[in-house]
Amino acid sequence: PHPGRGANFVHPKYGPVWATGHLGDENVSLIGTAPDDKKYGKYAWKVVETLKGQGGGSLFIKTHPKSRNLWVDTPLNPDPGVSQSVAVFDLDNLGKGYKQVPIAQWAGVGEGAKRVVQPEYNTAGDEVWFSVWSAKNQESAIVVVDDKTLKLKAVIKDARLITPTGKFN
Repeated sequence: PHPGRGANFVHPKYGPVWATGHLGDENVSLIGTAPDDKKYGKYAWKVVETLKGQGGGSLFIKTHPKSRNLWVDTPLNPDPGVSQSVAVFDLDNLGKGYKQVPIAQWAGVGEGAKRVVQPEYNTAGDEVWFSVWSAKNQESAIVVVDDKTLKLKAVIKDARLITPTGKFN
């Protein structure tokens, strides 16, 4: 697993879980986190479910208390089709797999790696912001997506955006 902060949510079967993506493969591990809970304590500190994501190379995974989505990036994957998009899981139906969202395509930044990284929610929990990284001499961008519809809301471009990182609300 990636040692990043991962994402916490309440799983319909296993209760409170922590989710983390894997650097080396497509797995997203869900680990129970309620050791003192009478109903869910038996799942604490155990991998309770493994989701299949787009591929290895995940760095960040995110959800929000007001969202029913789990967003997983894969910027370190060598396949541009994977590193330039993100996987979105429906928290109410994790078993149906993910939807692929073409973040880099929406950014429209031209040539370059266009690696999509670090989903971050706005405070309201209705938008997810992504960085689209290219080399320092190529265009990068920030892409804003509607969390409910998974549709593009905005693209932010500026010559000063060089591998934008750390979009926090």
